[in-house]
Amino acid sequence: MARPALDPELRALLADVPLSTGLTHEMLQQIRKIPSPPFKTDAERRDVTVGEITLTVFRPSGLTGPAPCVYWIHGGGMVMGDRFSQIDIPLQWLEELGVVVVTVEHRLAPESAGSTLVEDCYDGLLWTVENARELGVDRIVVAGISAGGGLAAGVALMARDRGGPEIAAQVLICPMLDHRNDSTSSRQHSGEPGVWTREMNEFGWRSVLGDAEEVSPYVSPALAGDLSGLPPTYVDTGTAEVFRDEDVAYASRIWAAGGNAELHTWAGGFHGFDAIFPGARLSTAARRTRTEWLARTLG
Repeated sequence: MARPALDPELRALLADVPLSTGLTHEMLQQIRKIPSPPFKTDAERRDVTVGEITLTVFRPSGLTGPAPCVYWIHGGGMVMGDRFSQIDIPLQWLEELGVVVVTVEHRLAPESAGSTLVEDCYDGLLWTVENARELGVDRIVVAGISAGGGLAAGVALMARDRGGPEIAAQVLICPMLDHRNDSTSSRQHSGEPGVWTREMNEFGWRSVLGDAEEVSPYVSPALAGDLSGLPPTYVDTGTAEVFRDEDVAYASRIWAAGGNAELHTWAGGFHGFDAIFPGARLSTAARRTRTEWLARTLG
């Protein structure tokens, strides 16, 4: 199928990145051995183990009064990554907006499957709320990228349906929302190497769901029949990526339910472009726009 063209700068940068069409268990094991890129921060750091998960809390140095918290869920197709994957995104908010960041390391598929991953993320959110006073937190934003964006959406649905905790906003960055994997944008990104293809997406969802006949909307949020009552939502995606159509549809359904959502679809952006190449012009614009929305929403 024809597909939207990549942004010229991003296309040139991507030429030096090894790409593949599919993903296998052998490839996954090799990828998991690659550590997350190092990061620098002057923030105070605390690591906490809660049941089967690990959380890291970053607080701006010298923070004295209560501050908003960004509860961060990493990407990785639900099969890879750790709590420091893409951590530069929320740490930028820490530096610019003065927020506390709590990042969660949930269990991964296929070793853990079904609703385990989203329940892990919800448990980490509960811990954050229960310790909000000690952490100096007065509001919580749930945010995530790719698979983490899908898990963030699932956590927001859980919080709504279970009567809490209250979430001030959700930021869904190129979120993985629909296990059916049959949209036009999914089919456009099949059969050729890419950052995240339809074949890779199938591998990720199969790892989580196996042969399950019933799929929870907390795991695959696109299945949720009712998207009312959700917190203010930011969704962004690229025109040249597999999740484009399910992300646009999710924002549209929030509007249809009378909700508050802001959607940005970046022309020429591939999956995770601003995480992989944060210095590119399109990435800079996407990050700036996202940060400005979060600043407005938090007041």
